[in-house]
Amino acid sequence: MDKETIYILAIESSCDDTSAAILSNKKVLSNVVATQKIHEEYGGVVPELASRAHQQNIVPVVHQALLKANIDKKQLSAIAFTRGPGLMGSLLVGTSFAKSLALGLKIPLIEVNHMQAHILAHFIEDELKCAPSFPFLGMTISGGHTQIVLVRDYFDIKILGESLDDAVGEAFDKSAKILGLPYPGGPLIDKYAQLGNPKKFTFTKPKVDGLNFSFSGLKTGILYFIQRESKKNSNFISENLNDICASIQYTIIQILMEKIKKATLQTGVKQIAIGGGVSANSGIRKELKIASKKYGWTTYIPDFQYCTDNAAMIGIVGYFKYMRNDFSKQHISAKARYVIGTKG
Repeated sequence: MDKETIYILAIESSCDDTSAAILSNKKVLSNVVATQKIHEEYGGVVPELASRAHQQNIVPVVHQALLKANIDKKQLSAIAFTRGPGLMGSLLVGTSFAKSLALGLKIPLIEVNHMQAHILAHFIEDELKCAPSFPFLGMTISGGHTQIVLVRDYFDIKILGESLDDAVGEAFDKSAKILGLPYPGGPLIDKYAQLGNPKKFTFTKPKVDGLNFSFSGLKTGILYFIQRESKKNSNFISENLNDICASIQYTIIQILMEKIKKATLQTGVKQIAIGGGVSANSGIRKELKIASKKYGWTTYIPDFQYCTDNAAMIGIVGYFKYMRNDFSKQHISAKARYVIGTKG
């Protein structure tokens, strides 16, 4: 089977990005993403609007992915799709489309866990990058998720720690909203932080046992700090924006780095692979490189196109599942909550 060329159509619709990709074995032939701009005016993702936009986007996005890959749908070996976790309405659109097309083409259907896909994105075939070897620590940091996992194999994943409340990406976006920055605010905090002093303002880091995270208290602390300082000086935000963003980003990164350092000490594993939209953050990438030299870690950071939600990462999991003949039945349904691996 190894010599056979397997063409996977992958579909990702867990939140507000509609994406379709075509993979030839582990190589990406196309990876098309339609980003929904409608949420910007609401300052966050509106689930009902997201599912409607997916319905509008999914057919043209899949069509575009096939065209770019120069693949006819009759050549497809299987269809992989995000079953969860995510927004139920959004997931239903992708799930329903994948099931219908697989049934029509009489090819296998493969369900994929969105979190597993972020981790296995590192195994997409890329001439410029090498993949981590097992075991390694995976840290998934995104708008909806924050997790540290021990990855012993493609399908042997153990959760070591996760957020007890808000995800790290939400902490970035909500902090940006407090500062009056438009949605999505995380990339803007990163942009302004590069011009500021990260030690200018101090925010209290939450005390959370083990390898779990908590960001709700930090978010509240930032809110109270801004309210207090703005009462003293109505121009406080505009006069200190770069330093505020740098201080917020520094605090969040320190929380992440302390936990990943603790995980390496507990497990003895020094290979670290990050994934998720927040892994595009320049500050996190910089700190990981510094820590790698200091502690002797080997770190793996995905290309920007594979950081945010995309179908290529769904496709690589689909490929590995295809090689195991791990297919889904037609009666399968979307799961808003979908746990990856085991908890430990």
